[in-house]
Amino acid sequence: MERTIAPPISIRGTVTPTGDKSISHRAAIFNAIAGGEATVENFQPGADCKATLRCLQALGVDWKLDETDVLVIKGAGLGGLREPNSVLNCGNSGTTIRIMSGLLSGQPFFSILNGDASIRERPMARVIEPLTTMGARISARDGNSRAPIAISGGDLTGITYEMPVASAQVKTAILLAGLYADGETSIIEPTTTRDHTERMLQAMGADIIFGESPRITVRPPSHDLSPLSLRVPGDISSAAPWLVLGAIHPDAEIRVAGVGVNPTRTGIIDALQSMGADIWLEEERTWGAEPVADVVVRSSKLKHTMVSGNLVPRAIDELPLIALAACFAEGETVIQDAAELQLKESDRIKTTVTELKKMGADIEARPDGFAIRGPTRLKSAKVSSHRDHRIAMMLAVAGAVAQGETTVRAADAVAVSYPRFWQDYDKLTRR
Repeated sequence: MERTIAPPISIRGTVTPTGDKSISHRAAIFNAIAGGEATVENFQPGADCKATLRCLQALGVDWKLDETDVLVIKGAGLGGLREPNSVLNCGNSGTTIRIMSGLLSGQPFFSILNGDASIRERPMARVIEPLTTMGARISARDGNSRAPIAISGGDLTGITYEMPVASAQVKTAILLAGLYADGETSIIEPTTTRDHTERMLQAMGADIIFGESPRITVRPPSHDLSPLSLRVPGDISSAAPWLVLGAIHPDAEIRVAGVGVNPTRTGIIDALQSMGADIWLEEERTWGAEPVADVVVRSSKLKHTMVSGNLVPRAIDELPLIALAACFAEGETVIQDAAELQLKESDRIKTTVTELKKMGADIEARPDGFAIRGPTRLKSAKVSSHRDHRIAMMLAVAGAVAQGETTVRAADAVAVSYPRFWQDYDKLTRR
């Protein structure tokens, strides 16, 4: 699918993004091993979360997702999953394949996880290594580093694992395996990552211990987890395109309603504020264990900034959008410590630079990020998402502030995480 974008003269409106993808994955997987039924409202309906649901169904878990994005899921209990009779297809979802690896390592049966061409090239050694150390028998392609992943689980022993790379997916996989292990399992993170897993497991009755930061310990439970019904906050990664659009468009005011503002995820807000963006929170409240707010942003005069260190994992999926915002900021913005971008659905360092350069951006790739010099007036071009949903959304925002009409190829890639993105785009920009 191609989408041609003409820049709107002004933007005013309110948009409510789809449910948080990270929380939706976890709500489905954790409730699948709970002892009872749970209702999850505002479940993220994109392709990635549906891949997780299909895997759970193949493991014997009953669920129903209706047209209003309400998921009703009946947990099988910690010991109630069954051996699948075919390969579990994770599609394009790195979250699914890595978290499910941890869950399946604790099961006393054989399973195979696979995905699309992109997933088969993404690194899996980071999750396979600690799980095999715990006692799971795992075989994978390319020296146990890439999917497909074959797992013979059960008979796990708790470990203390110092993670070499910050990854909430790997942390979650180890904690899930720890629920089935003999003894305590502890994780030491190099820097704090999104903590949805810890919040949710603790709310479900898991024995989670928070040591001196950033150490987390889980003990195997003596009973099933309690089912957790919740309303999933709006995904801040899906809110991010509108936040950047509001800041860089010359005549805009956008309210993004019901957004999760967990402090481990709000790097995009912090980065924009450091650039001088007129952005603030209203109606702050809590849904379950997660903080939520409406985020409002207005047209802003931006200045350069540095994005590095602990800010990077808090904004990893939004870094291409921050690079776009930097095109409109005075001075040179540097994004570094983000080599992980090369291992996403596309090499997001390469794809961001390639596509924004087509539009006239003064941006250069670095081994671990970008350098962007601004301000630059972007011009129309024919650009491609490279089948990467984050790049597709970034280019949509770029087209809305460029001179002339911009055409985005493979614009339907947004369906991976934000199926109604283009409808929300039209709602904000058509007046």
